[in-house]
Amino acid sequence: MMNNPNPISHYLVPGRRAHLVGIGGVSMCPLAEVLLGKGLQVQGSDMNDSETVRRLRSLGIPVAIGHNADNLGDCDFVVRTAAVHDGNPEIAGAVARGIPVYERAQAWGAIMRHYPHALCVAGTHGKTTTTSMCTHIFMAAEADPTVMIGGTLPLLHSGYRVGKGDTIILESCEYCNSFLSFFPTVAVILNVEADHLDFFKDLQDIQNSFRRFAQLVPPAGRVIVNADNANARQALQGLDTFTFGLEPGADCTAVNLREDQGRPVFDIHVHGAFYARAELHVYGRHNVSNALAAAAAAYVLGIPGEAVEKGLDSFTGAGRRFEHKGTYNGAEIYDDYAHHPDELHALLTSARALGCQRLVVAFQPHTYSRTAKLFDRFVEELKLPDVTILAEIFAARETNTQGISSADLCRNIPGAVYCSTLDKVTEQLRRTARPGDLILTVGAGDIYRSGEKLLAEEG
Repeated sequence: MMNNPNPISHYLVPGRRAHLVGIGGVSMCPLAEVLLGKGLQVQGSDMNDSETVRRLRSLGIPVAIGHNADNLGDCDFVVRTAAVHDGNPEIAGAVARGIPVYERAQAWGAIMRHYPHALCVAGTHGKTTTTSMCTHIFMAAEADPTVMIGGTLPLLHSGYRVGKGDTIILESCEYCNSFLSFFPTVAVILNVEADHLDFFKDLQDIQNSFRRFAQLVPPAGRVIVNADNANARQALQGLDTFTFGLEPGADCTAVNLREDQGRPVFDIHVHGAFYARAELHVYGRHNVSNALAAAAAAYVLGIPGEAVEKGLDSFTGAGRRFEHKGTYNGAEIYDDYAHHPDELHALLTSARALGCQRLVVAFQPHTYSRTAKLFDRFVEELKLPDVTILAEIFAARETNTQGISSADLCRNIPGAVYCSTLDKVTEQLRRTARPGDLILTVGAGDIYRSGEKLLAEEG
């Protein structure tokens, strides 16, 4: 990338100075700390001040707010997030000065090569939850793993940890083919669906990418795939895989599945033999599947079933994954990161099963391209709540070249309410909330702020 003459490993040595563009991001902040721990000098920039940025500064890492070529200083190399494009002034400035520029995924890929076991969890959705479950299991096994998760895990009080064990566990994203820079010894593929269509051409293009990811695993490693997901099975057809799933025939499956106060309880069997007993503290069939994926990864890496039981029992969810935020006017408020129709369906059906009087959903679509290309599916899922409130689309890395708005969704959903600002979402929730409601703020942007603002008034 960017005509770099040397692999990034050439620069990952003590004394080198790294500049991270977008250093406050969920996977850039842990990268900064890992590089600092390896003896590198680390600096960076971000568009906004944040708690993450303040933490990095407390560690002695200088962080500039805003992007400017002058921020580069005398750095030896630059690492950027996938959302930072070539036109960014720091990237352009680095190229002009001959400073090599690498992708975040390349840095993580180089780091994981130093671990005998690199467990990479991929899939269109479920990655954060499954990576978090794996973390709980490996921590219960006292494996002291290094971890990078795309969200906050209460166990870690962050989204990452730097351990001294021989295992690194990483959430592995397909966007921009980032995970193809990784070196997994165990690759978990949860599902393959149409998403990130601003980058991928179509579903087949996505399937090809996941197949290439699986093919990165060395002969002595394992590829773990969801036997219940037809697109994933098709993508990996002909490869040697270890399967998990709820349908009969998978290598790792759930037996005697039942619910205890809405929470799944089941036995985990591998090759027909008992491996562990799972009593989950998260809801929904999709989380049974996520737990099986985590158990399958643990099994192939030699983790005893007792650690699987202990790890899953201690897992109460990752941050922004059906996270209970509090109570307002007798209504329970939850927040979730769901931003794809499949994730919405799993979330809303699980929430509905809890037996609330009304399901009230404030949804913020994430990116214009995803909203446009999956428009009809979003409409279908957003008809499920009793009350649907639509915030304006969260742009993320995009500009609105499609001319699309959440108001377009609203016109196709009977009874839905469109809010042009988050303050208006909060006001609508304030007027709507009543005892017995389950209120969900949903989306990968900043919709959670609406629920938090409401709860601040209650406090």
